[in-house]
Amino acid sequence: MSRGTDAAGDTDAVRVEEAARRVVEEHPPRSVPEREFLGACFEAGLSWVHFPVGLGGFGVSRGLQATADEILQAAGGPVPFYVNPIGYGMAAPTVREHARDPGLAREWLRPLATGEHIWCQLFSEPGAGSDLAGLATSAVRDGDEWVVNGQKVWTSLAHRSRWALLLARTDPDQPKHKGLTYFVLDMQAPGVETRPLRQMTGQAEFNEVYLNEVRIPDAHRLGEVGAGWRVAMTTLMNERSAIGGGSSVRGSGSIADAVALWARYPDRRTPVLRDRLAALWMTAEAHRLTGERARHSATAGSPGPEGSIAKLVSAELNQRVYEFCMDLLGPQSTLYGSYAVSENGRDADWRGPVQQRFLRSRANTIEGGTSEVLRNILGERVLGLPGDLRADANRPWREVPRG
Repeated sequence: MSRGTDAAGDTDAVRVEEAARRVVEEHPPRSVPEREFLGACFEAGLSWVHFPVGLGGFGVSRGLQATADEILQAAGGPVPFYVNPIGYGMAAPTVREHARDPGLAREWLRPLATGEHIWCQLFSEPGAGSDLAGLATSAVRDGDEWVVNGQKVWTSLAHRSRWALLLARTDPDQPKHKGLTYFVLDMQAPGVETRPLRQMTGQAEFNEVYLNEVRIPDAHRLGEVGAGWRVAMTTLMNERSAIGGGSSVRGSGSIADAVALWARYPDRRTPVLRDRLAALWMTAEAHRLTGERARHSATAGSPGPEGSIAKLVSAELNQRVYEFCMDLLGPQSTLYGSYAVSENGRDADWRGPVQQRFLRSRANTIEGGTSEVLRNILGERVLGLPGDLRADANRPWREVPRG
């Protein structure tokens, strides 16, 4: 890197720091409503610093997001990913890269950034989970609209969402990866029905969504007709990077729960448990530092397949941490307050009792791409190993046996 480039980077960092401190000073996060604070971050270009100016961005390196976040969150600002996980982590970068109308992109992005509009992701289907490209939900063009029919499943936050990312099949005569098109769906449109899926935690944050003659304006199409798989890769790479990214604060996340329990129950400590906790701490710290390095070295582009490493490690680490917590608690780990759905009908605090977090962590190696799929991606696209045999690769989708 040239010294001129270094100087430009230093200048950008100073500008981002000044903007973040100005937002904190003018909109103190501990005393103003959350949406006001997040709206100020959007207008200042701090929601996604690598986005264009006017779309919640600053037009600088992606790596400077960590600089902004450190200042904003140290002052008490929320972690935006927790406010609108699919919106921030998956929808925003997909809209930014593939929306065909900048005005419509801003119309979507600002309420997404403030948390006013929650987003969900309509990808998985009963017959197309790990094999996402095998999906059957159809979209048929009718003038300036598309008519969609099908069923999606395991859709997080669909019951709270205003908008959805939708991948649908528009040409069944093409091979499965080539006949797909990508849309933004209004979850309040006629024909959209959301049904809860109860989990073993007792809650229902996942859903199945039925689409019956739902109409989508062609203006809400992202990317070209038939190019949906390429758009979906933007979503999936950002999803895995966002889920696996974790916090930049040392000792935060799930490992903090294990350390807190260790401090709370000194009478239950054993040398074996101490060794396990130390090993988990080192893994968590290595994961955090790797994520920090990735954030600071990131450019304005989308994450690559390497982001699958973070998601894979994060998911399996979470499970091991909460297994440790249950072993430390002993018989107390079997106590569970209630399996009843919360009073508001669907939602609950996902940061509830540690027993609930243990049960919830079982989904970590499934959601956002199973660990098996991620290992295939890393083997094929990062390490260059031979790919799986795919007998249906060049066959028209309608000729591929299903069921």
